Amino acid sequence: MKKKITCEDGYEAQKLASLIHVKDNNETFIAGILEIIENEIVISLKDKSAHSILFKDRMEAESFADFIQAVIEKGSRLVDTKVTQNIVEITKE
Repeated sequence: MKKKITCEDGYEAQKLASLIHVKDNNETFIAGILEIIENEIVISLKDKSAHSILFKDRMEAESFADFIQAVIEKGSRLVDTKVTQNIVEITKE
């Protein structure tokens, strides 16, 4: 399943792609979503750090949260991410 997520700008898109990076064994760095504040999501990573990502609007933030929740709960896994300007295309299986 592919999902296109629109971030606030190209920097935020690159940041999102790097934070959900797919490692060699198809494991991702993201551990959970800490909070959604308007168009911003604060995520935690497996190294216990927290990072914020700004999306185009609240609907995009909520859409990403719904999409990534299955990955966090281990029901799905990410296989690819591509960035085009401010859009991140995420593929999960």
